[in-house]
Amino acid sequence: MTPPPTAPGLQPTTRLTVLQGQARVSAGPRVEFSTVLGSCVATCLFDPEEQVGGMNHFLLAEPPAGGQTVDEHYGVYLMELLINEMLANGAAKHRLRANLYGGANLYPGMAQIGSANASFAKTFLLRERITLVREDLGGNSARRVDFRPASGLVRCRTVANTLAPEERPVARPVAAVGEVELF
Repeated sequence: MTPPPTAPGLQPTTRLTVLQGQARVSAGPRVEFSTVLGSCVATCLFDPEEQVGGMNHFLLAEPPAGGQTVDEHYGVYLMELLINEMLANGAAKHRLRANLYGGANLYPGMAQIGSANASFAKTFLLRERITLVREDLGGNSARRVDFRPASGLVRCRTVANTLAPEERPVARPVAAVGEVELF
């Protein structure tokens, strides 16, 4: 069986999902990284000269005070991992450009995890002298991010807040007084 023809100028894209706790890097012209974010933050880094890019997706900014472990759940780990992978793939730190997405506070009254994640990511980039080109942070809606690492193109869309339909109790018919149904 032959694959369907591709329109002129359009080439098939390989979409790779970046899950929580992951960082991915590619220079592939037909690669697209994709993720869905709530309070998590994703960083999209791009070196325009080398045409290499990468994305990470972190759950929390930093471990709690006194925490012994820094692992893939934390921004401090995944930001360093992403930068190191970019450098290993030919990027130069002084040319890196960043986009930040996510950091929503989805549930009122709960800890402001999204705000803390967004603040951490912006401070990290500033400290590392990486130029922040675009951000879509905060609010109370989830986002879907699609990133083409070789070109640096990013699309970020808000995901509609959809709740499961509320179950309404169904009233049972009332039996007449004194009636009993036997099986």
